Amino acid sequence: MTAHLLTDAAGPATDRTVIGENLSLPLFRTLSGVLAGHPYLKVVVDRAEDTWHLLDTAAHPFHVNYIATRVLGMDLATLDAELDAFNASVYMDPGRRFLLGVLSLHTGEDTDGRERTFLVLETTEADTMHGELLQFFYAFVRARVDGRLPLLLKPANHGQEEALAAISELLVPRVLSHELFGSRARTPLNPGEATGRLRFFRTQEEYAAAEAGLGWADIVAMPCLPDDVPRVAGFLNTAPITPLSHTNVLASGWGIPNAIVRDLEQLVERDGLDGAWVRYRVADDEISLERLDHEPALRAPAWHQQRIRLEPPLLEDVPVLALHRLRAADRDRYGTKAANLGELHHVLDSRTADLTAFYGRPRPPREDLYGHLAARLGLSGPSEAELRARAAEFVADAVGAPEGVALPFALQQRFLASSPVLQQGIGKLKMALELDATDVLDSLCLQLQHLIRHTPVPESVTRQISQAFPAPADPRGRLVVRSSSNAEDLPGFSAAGVYDSVTTVHGAGELLDAVRQVWASLLSPRSVRLRHQVGISLDDTYMGVIIQEYVPATLGGVLVTCDPTRREDFRNVYLNCSPGSPEQVVDGSVLPQQYLYNTVEGGGRTVALGSWGAGLSAAVRARLADLSLTGRLLQSHFSADDVDKPLDIEWLMTGKGDFRLVQIRPYAL
Repeated sequence: MTAHLLTDAAGPATDRTVIGENLSLPLFRTLSGVLAGHPYLKVVVDRAEDTWHLLDTAAHPFHVNYIATRVLGMDLATLDAELDAFNASVYMDPGRRFLLGVLSLHTGEDTDGRERTFLVLETTEADTMHGELLQFFYAFVRARVDGRLPLLLKPANHGQEEALAAISELLVPRVLSHELFGSRARTPLNPGEATGRLRFFRTQEEYAAAEAGLGWADIVAMPCLPDDVPRVAGFLNTAPITPLSHTNVLASGWGIPNAIVRDLEQLVERDGLDGAWVRYRVADDEISLERLDHEPALRAPAWHQQRIRLEPPLLEDVPVLALHRLRAADRDRYGTKAANLGELHHVLDSRTADLTAFYGRPRPPREDLYGHLAARLGLSGPSEAELRARAAEFVADAVGAPEGVALPFALQQRFLASSPVLQQGIGKLKMALELDATDVLDSLCLQLQHLIRHTPVPESVTRQISQAFPAPADPRGRLVVRSSSNAEDLPGFSAAGVYDSVTTVHGAGELLDAVRQVWASLLSPRSVRLRHQVGISLDDTYMGVIIQEYVPATLGGVLVTCDPTRREDFRNVYLNCSPGSPEQVVDGSVLPQQYLYNTVEGGGRTVALGSWGAGLSAAVRARLADLSLTGRLLQSHFSADDVDKPLDIEWLMTGKGDFRLVQIRPYAL
C-alpha cells in the first residue's frame, strides 16, 4: 500500500490525514479526537480506489466535507447546494462508492476479568447499509487494523441490527449500543459547571439524616437521588438512571450539572472528596471532579434573587368542563396541564393546526427540512398545503387524547374559603413566608395539608364534581386524579414531580379524598419552599384538578422532543418506556428502556434496556418511531413562539395497540 500525508497549499503538514496506511494504536492516537469520553477517528473507505482515508479529526470534523472537497474536488458552496442529495449518495445508496464510519477506542474487561483495549467500528445513525455491505465494511477495516486490537462492529440503528441478524458473529463480531454504553462508568445527564461542597451518601438513610442541613452550595452524590431533593449546586448519581427522570428534569430546569459516575465511591475514598470543596464539570465528552485546596469565596446563586411573577388567574365561578372543551388560553382558570390536554383535543379533532413549522426553520446550509418531513410521511414533492394536511392526518391517526373533566381553580378557592380554620392556617403560612421564617415552614405546611385532607368538601362543590363526572358504570372502575396548577411549567420553574397525582381511585368517596390530596399538594413543604426560593407568591398560586377514567396500558413512558444529553442535536427524540403506566418511568421505580429516534432522516437505536432482559419487537419499535415523529410535529404547535423548544410528553399504549397522550408540557432546558 502507498501512504500519503495531506498538506495545505502553503506546504506545512497541518493536516495529518493518512491515505492507504494500516492503522496502529500510535497512529490512531495521533489522528483521533475525543467524543463522549472516548478517543475516536473518522474513516472513509473508497471502494472505487480500494483504499481508505484516516482523517485528522482536528482538520476534518465532517466526513462529507472531506470527501467532497479533498476527494471529488467540489467546493463547499456546491456541496451546500446539493447537500441532501450528496448525503443520500454516501449514506443510503446501496451501491455507494464511499463507506463512512468512526473507529472509537474502549477499555473493558474480558471473560477472565482482565482489562482489555478494543476498537469499535460504526457508521452514522442515518446510514442504511445492508448486511452484505456491513460485512464488507467490517472485513475491509479489519484487514487494515493492527491484529492485536480486537475490532467489533456496532450497528448504528435498528435497521442495521436486523440486517446483521442473518450474519454469523464469527464473520462480523459485534456489540450493540446498549451493551457498549450501558456499562459505561461515566455518563453525562445534564451539562453544566458548579463549584461546591461534595456531600456523598451511600444510603437513603444517610441522606435522610443530613437532608435538613443541605444548602445551595452543596453537590449531592448518592446511588439515586430522591425526587424531593432540595435545590443545590449539582447532582451525582452512582447508579444508572434515565435522563427523563424527575431529578434530571429538575437539574435541567435549575441549570445544574448532573451525571452518572459509577466509580465515585472509589474516587471519594482515594481523594478524600466527601465534604471537600470541588469544581464539578459535566460536558458531552468529559465529566470531571477537581478537588480545591481551600474553600472558595462563593456568591449566592442568581436564583436567590430570582422573582417569578405570575399572571393573575381568573377565579370567577366557571364550571367543571370536559377536557375536550378547553383550549390553551384556559390555563388561567384550569391550570396548564388541563389546558394543554384540551388544546390537544382541538389539534386532533380540527386538523387545522400547522404541524410543520419545526421543519420549516432553516438549518444551514439547508433552507428547510420540508423534504425530509415529506419522506417521513411517504410523500413525494407535495405542496405546502398537502404537507400540512398530511402531517395533521398522521398525528390524528397516531395518537388519541384522554377523556376526562377539569376542575377550575374556583372550586379549590370555594373549598378553602369554607373553613375558618383553613383560612387561619393559610394566614400563618403567609406571615412566615413574609418574615422568611423558614424554620417553621415545614410544620405549618404539614398542619395545613392534614387539615385540607380532613375538612369536609362543601355540598355545592361535591355536587358540581359528581354531576360533571358521574361514577363509572362498574363500581370497581378506577379513576386517575391529576394536578393542574398555574405554578408549573414556567421559565425557570418546571415543578416536575412536585405536585401530587393519584392513580388508584375507586368510587365517589375515594374521588373526593384524591381531589383534596391534590389540592393539599400545593401546600406541601417542598412545593412551598421551591416556589419561595424563586419568588412565586403563595397568593398567586392555584390548583386545578383533572379527573379521568383509568386506561389499562401494556406500555407507558415519556418522550422529549430533543436529545437531553446533546442539546445542539435537532434530529433526535429521546423516548423511555416500561410495562404499564408512564409514572414508573418518571418516579424511578423501574429503570426504563431508552431509545433515540431520528425525526429527520429516519431510523432509531436502543440506548439502554433498563430493568428488562430483552428489547421490544421490531413492530413495536416501528410504532414508537411514529410516536416520536408525532411528538416532533406537535412541537410545532405547542412551542409556536419558538419551534425549537422541546416538549415533554407522557404517553401510554393500550392493549389494542393505540397510543394515548396523557400529558404535554414544555421540557425544561
